Amino acid sequence: KVFCGKYDCYKILGWDHETWGNNPPSLKDITKSYRNLSRKWHPDKNKAKGAREKFVHIAKAYEILTDKEKRADYDHFRDRPDEYFIKYGSSVLWSYAPKSDASIIIIIFLMAGSVFTYYAQKNKWQTIANHLVKAAVEDLSPREGGSTESIEIREKALVILAEKKKEEEEAKLANGSNGTEKKKKGPKMTGRERKEKEWELMRPICVQLVNEIDDFGAGFRKPTIQDLLVVKMLKWPYYLTVATLWWSKYAVRRVRKVELNKEEREVLTKNAVGEVTWIAVSDEERQKMLTLQLWVTDNLVEWREEQEMKLAGLSANRRKQIKKIRKRGGAEIPDEDLHMD
Repeated sequence: KVFCGKYDCYKILGWDHETWGNNPPSLKDITKSYRNLSRKWHPDKNKAKGAREKFVHIAKAYEILTDKEKRADYDHFRDRPDEYFIKYGSSVLWSYAPKSDASIIIIIFLMAGSVFTYYAQKNKWQTIANHLVKAAVEDLSPREGGSTESIEIREKALVILAEKKKEEEEAKLANGSNGTEKKKKGPKMTGRERKEKEWELMRPICVQLVNEIDDFGAGFRKPTIQDLLVVKMLKWPYYLTVATLWWSKYAVRRVRKVELNKEEREVLTKNAVGEVTWIAVSDEERQKMLTLQLWVTDNLVEWREEQEMKLAGLSANRRKQIKKIRKRGGAEIPDEDLHMD
């Protein structure tokens, strides 16, 4: 066999021809590596199966790489298989590991991606669910992060809790208890402790009620097969085509200076305020938003400032005063002025 046959002489002795750059191993390095490997694989010292064959390869690699002419030929021909074939009648200097099947890699990628997108959607739903449970249990107001949904859930939970307490009392009476036993005396509970005890009773009920909600709107829903990456990728061409056609039609209408229609106003407004906000507001508020032309930057900034003042609890008169000050280019409104009237 020429050189090291189907093996790489350098790799046999512990080097990689592709990575050493401008610092190839010297004769001293090669000799040192050969001695270390010989002590490990010499048949007189290593009786394991295959040790003799391994030692033969090590000796052959050492012979090639310590001979200047043979090493020069080896370095020259390893990247020139055509010249090697002409001289030695074979195009094989060394063999590479078999390539990975591309289809298997793609399948693994799609499976991993689908698992990720499924649990990402589940996490989106769970984030809203956790907040809704907290708001319902702790009876948070809209200003504190509550909502009409959390209020409704709390009311249902209170009804269920009252029914459970009633059932417990009836069970005691059925067991012969008249409900007049003296309660064991203990340290008096503080208001905070009583509230936390109520929260502890309410939480599992609220969790159960929230888990019955599959879709909170604005994309915050429980995951389904539609959330798998594979399914989404199948839909991408359709969505891309629809979006391209819509925006092309929109661009043509703008060039012709045609007035915006209802659909265009709705799409532009939804893009400006965000899909979550658009879905969360009432139909009446949506109609009002369409008239404000929120796709215009100045109008959007003014609308957002108005929403911030509403959340701060400012009265209509106070909001008007602040808007007048800002329109006149007055100084920035101090934070202490943005308080509930």
